[in-house]
Amino acid sequence: MSDPVSALKGARHAGLVEVRETGLGGMITLRGDLDSDAIKSAVKSVTGADVPALRKIALGDAGAAAWMSPDELLLLVDYAEADAVVAKLDEALVGTHYMATNVSDARACFSVSGEAAREVMGKLAPVDFSAAKFGAGDFRRSRLAQVAAAFWMDDAGAFHIVCFRSVGQYMFDLLKVASHPQSAVGVY
Repeated sequence: MSDPVSALKGARHAGLVEVRETGLGGMITLRGDLDSDAIKSAVKSVTGADVPALRKIALGDAGAAAWMSPDELLLLVDYAEADAVVAKLDEALVGTHYMATNVSDARACFSVSGEAAREVMGKLAPVDFSAAKFGAGDFRRSRLAQVAAAFWMDDAGAFHIVCFRSVGQYMFDLLKVASHPQSAVGVY
């Protein structure tokens, strides 16, 4: 059996910001009634995080839970543990209407960090990235240019992006172009 590799094998680019493919990450799509005690308890048990509020990401000691839609979360866990986490969810949610699927190998992950991170993201997504509207812990499921993506900002001001692996190279190229040193706009 072959060893798993990330979409772009850790590609990096330095421009207005640092763009980095962050490697393999465990990702589980969990669908169900997010208000149910069973789902809340299961999420807490596998990530240490609470079910997040609308358009937020909640961090825990074993992972994170990100709001994707009114009935869907993206659970972020260690890559090597993703299948075991799905098994734990299956055990915890017996008798509950839900779906838990390991989608780790179908995704590519990137980070955008540096002083101009808001500006680079603002060139690509239809989101107000001003500090008053988008801060640490905010999460969006939207698009970057023509690519479906989910993204959030961490406490250090870096953005984290998840997209389909099949468009990983396109996403990396988009971020490189948007971070070209001569493309500064100065909006944020």
